[in-house]
Amino acid sequence: MSMVTLVSGGLDSTLMSILAKEEGITLFPLFIDYGQLCIEREWEACIYVHKQFGLPSPIRMDLAGYGKTIPSGLTSKSLRVNEDAFLPGRNLLFLLAACSYAYSKNANAVAIGLLSEETHIFPDQTKDFVEKAQSTINVALERDIRIITPLMNLNKHDVLAMAKKKGIEGTYSCHSGTLPTCGSCIACRQYID
Repeated sequence: MSMVTLVSGGLDSTLMSILAKEEGITLFPLFIDYGQLCIEREWEACIYVHKQFGLPSPIRMDLAGYGKTIPSGLTSKSLRVNEDAFLPGRNLLFLLAACSYAYSKNANAVAIGLLSEETHIFPDQTKDFVEKAQSTINVALERDIRIITPLMNLNKHDVLAMAKKKGIEGTYSCHSGTLPTCGSCIACRQYID
């Protein structure tokens, strides 16, 4: 089996990639620049963790115009990083890009690091969304590319415990793009609360 892994340099996608590698799956990591404020820190972390764990080097896809045209707290310093964090269509954009990349690599699947629906914040983080996206994208591509969510039965505490057990460090998950991390954005708070 081969699959495109949507990677960000964060803890969730790093754990997902390591688990897939342990299962012997051929990986095509895809990092998407959608115009996020934290782009350089995420990219540096992504390169670092992939090298640290012997994962294939990620490909960086430039879709930065998306976040510049459709601003949110993730892409514009003039908006609030928490209250305005929703970027409409972000995960659909990710899945379309990843499935198209999978098509070009003749890969069977795409993996996205969504966690338990109990903790979802946005409408594009649910099982229903993933199923509908897969159906629509497969019609558009005329190919059956599975979208899998290997972490969807886990919450943040589960991810932290598994990451600690596997020795994962050096990830970056702050929407503000600061060093040290801000500690108050949605991404930071998920691992503090």
